[in-house]
Amino acid sequence: MANMTLEKTKMPEQDPKVRARNFDEVTLGYTKEMAMEEATRCLNCPKKPCVTGCPVSVRIPEFIAQVAQGNFEKAYEIITSTNSLPAVCGRVCPQENQCEGKCVRGIKGEPVGIGRLERFVADYMMKNGNSAVSKPEHNGHKVAVVGAGPAGLTCAGDLAKKGYSVTVFEAFHTAGGVLMYGIPEFRLPKAIVQKEIQKLRDLGVEIMEDMVIGKVLSVDEIMDMGYEAVFIGSGAGLPRFMGIEGESLIGVCSANEYLTRINLMKGYLDEYDTPVIKSKAVAVVGGGNVAMDAARSALRMGAEHVYIVYRRSEEEMPARKEEVHHAKEEGVEFMNLNNPVKIKADETGRVCAMECIKMELGEPDESGRRSPKPIEGSNFDLAVDTVIMAIGTSPNPLIRTTTQGLEANKRGCLVVNEDMLTTKEGVYAGGDAVTGAATVILAMGAGKTAAASIHEYISSK
Repeated sequence: MANMTLEKTKMPEQDPKVRARNFDEVTLGYTKEMAMEEATRCLNCPKKPCVTGCPVSVRIPEFIAQVAQGNFEKAYEIITSTNSLPAVCGRVCPQENQCEGKCVRGIKGEPVGIGRLERFVADYMMKNGNSAVSKPEHNGHKVAVVGAGPAGLTCAGDLAKKGYSVTVFEAFHTAGGVLMYGIPEFRLPKAIVQKEIQKLRDLGVEIMEDMVIGKVLSVDEIMDMGYEAVFIGSGAGLPRFMGIEGESLIGVCSANEYLTRINLMKGYLDEYDTPVIKSKAVAVVGGGNVAMDAARSALRMGAEHVYIVYRRSEEEMPARKEEVHHAKEEGVEFMNLNNPVKIKADETGRVCAMECIKMELGEPDESGRRSPKPIEGSNFDLAVDTVIMAIGTSPNPLIRTTTQGLEANKRGCLVVNEDMLTTKEGVYAGGDAVTGAATVILAMGAGKTAAASIHEYISSK
């Protein structure tokens, strides 16, 4: 008999006042008893609508049924048959818009805590399970992957399981992509990311770091090295700015740079000599998950006031509701329906204020969200010493401009077909390099599709 409790089993988390000043993980995870209790809320629907909402097609009711019985190792086996990064997905996937958004328990109450259960299983196996991975027999074929982020790692893992010799070329000194440089430690501990990546290495995936493709090697040169296909999963690391006066002042930076210094370069730890802006009052411009990450990081770096400045209302914010909720609990101040028009400097040339204008919502735009328009004469100054721009990113043009035959759209994103094949034979692409900045799980789904397409391409030769 299913547990018909309307609410999810509550997950323990740090007190907001305490966690706002440390980088330890906010949510603490389920115990075995909590996980088994939550798993009994699953109705094991015959049509499995939750699976249709998962970009990597995790066999959700099957693994949850095993959790309910306490068979955590079997649950892990089921999850990892389609998902190479379960501990990551359980933490950062927008489940409310995907698997949990399709859960029938959400019609009258809260959906089953699918993400929480996936995280529990992955964490449990990291601590208690047998982590040995059996290497598949080599099939005699070589594939190259550009970028060791979610898309590239997923593609590499799926191909390695089929016996391919896979080499991943990563530009940074550490594999993981946005999982390492973008998402803060308090949401996704880096030790967990590296444990997930080690499992791919155990499968035989070779990861070559400090390899900036387009500089050290071109895609064409990689293809001349005996690789039968290349997957480009290089992400979207080029930050956007508004083009307003004062963006070049000392004290203005992109969220990408700010988070990279804190996360990848360990700027939050005293023992690392990483230069990071020390601020008293911070304005973060934007309303997505990156904006929440930057704002919550700024609090933990010692800022007394942190403002989210967003031109639409909270209802239109693209950030996960959980992230908005946590940011508010921790003391981030939300200034919705406001938009920057100018950044001002003091006599030393540093940021001292950001001039904003109040906004109101008009008719919906092409995305379906109501278009904001300024209220004339409503300008005001917000006293801040740091401005962090979190208004999106686009793909770096380095790879496409150094590779013959690669086409991109007007946003600089690579053009692919439904099989993730680019306009160049044997070259596939996916993730943010194709879509622009999106979610980790969508990038993983693209990497999975590309791996299947590459396998079919090589097998048909």
